[in-house]
Amino acid sequence: MLLFFEYLFLWFVFYSFAGWVYESILVSCQERRWVNRGFLNGPLCPIYGTGAAAGVVVLGGVRNPVVLFVLSMVGASILEYFTSWAMEQLFHARWWDYSHFRFNLNGRICLLGAVVFGIAGVIIVDVIQPVVEQMTMMVPLRIIHMMCAVLLVLIIIDTIVTVCGIVDFEQSLERFKVVASRYGDAMREMVTDAVSGAAEMANGVVGDAAGIASNVISGASDKFGGMPSAVSQKVGDSWQNGKDMSAELMLRIKDAADSVFNRQQRRMIASFPRLKTTRNNETLQQLRETLERLYRRGR
Repeated sequence: MLLFFEYLFLWFVFYSFAGWVYESILVSCQERRWVNRGFLNGPLCPIYGTGAAAGVVVLGGVRNPVVLFVLSMVGASILEYFTSWAMEQLFHARWWDYSHFRFNLNGRICLLGAVVFGIAGVIIVDVIQPVVEQMTMMVPLRIIHMMCAVLLVLIIIDTIVTVCGIVDFEQSLERFKVVASRYGDAMREMVTDAVSGAAEMANGVVGDAAGIASNVISGASDKFGGMPSAVSQKVGDSWQNGKDMSAELMLRIKDAADSVFNRQQRRMIASFPRLKTTRNNETLQQLRETLERLYRRGR
């Protein structure tokens, strides 16, 4: 009996790793950047390992592929919905959201994902698992025991570190909101100064235009050609200053995020583009947008 659970644990680790590879590639293609997907620090997505291992045990005797597909689809959907709900209760956040997909249920599961998991269930039970099981049986028992012990310890440590790092995620968002608001106030003052300067420049331009119009009437057309270039230069300088202020503000916000959020929290923000919180979600989305802009600029 103990050996069976050791094999089952190794299968869980294998399919968790396969799920991490699938998720990382999929989300990286969607985001057009490398995304180290997964709740844990290690290359594992436990929800995939849990679903696959449970499917192997419960559905291993099902021979009808249609029945296997339906049961896999329903079972995976139940697991995904419950996991989303449980994590939201624990951490007050949603790690994925299917609200942008058609035929979704409260944004926790969707029809497309259920179909994909149903197909995956058929492939795993009928094609992949027989090979995995055969290869597992070829490994000496001594090595099996060692692998299980080492992997179990590593996963437990990883889980503890991850949970401890994100348990106060909401409090970190509150602190970041306060810090970011200070930068927003500073930016508003800079914008106010810029607007005042622009108003003064406009008044000067109007005065210059009146004088130039008078000179044109008297034949001084050479001065008329000088005004557009001067105005364009002033507008161009103001536009560049505005871009510089925007880039400076984004860099300050990034520095503030680095100082407020710990490593685990920053990793979660980067790994889950659809991450939503029950409170201060607007602050989180603004931070994500700022980080994406900096990434596109190569900062």
